[in-house]
Amino acid sequence: MQFLQLDHFAGHLNETFYVDIDQVRTPFVLVEARPLQYRPMPGLVRAPFSLLFRNESAILFPQRTYTMNIDGMGEFGIFLVPIARDKDGFIYQAVFN
Repeated sequence: MQFLQLDHFAGHLNETFYVDIDQVRTPFVLVEARPLQYRPMPGLVRAPFSLLFRNESAILFPQRTYTMNIDGMGEFGIFLVPIARDKDGFIYQAVFN
């Protein structure tokens, strides 16, 4: 299992990550990658961060772990939670702490 950090995503802003949902390749665009506030503690393995993805489908996908893929990072699992809807689709968040 790959240990993901903010640096893995920062260079992929506005790029498309793909998820196979019911055998359909579904695009999620990374629209935000930002650090979260935290207090350094002994044993902290990574600084916490948040990712926001936009999916333009009219279908709201449930919160769960999705297998994502993007060139340069390969395939990895990420837990996405739908948090908002805007004129362009649904926004999904992943929080790493």
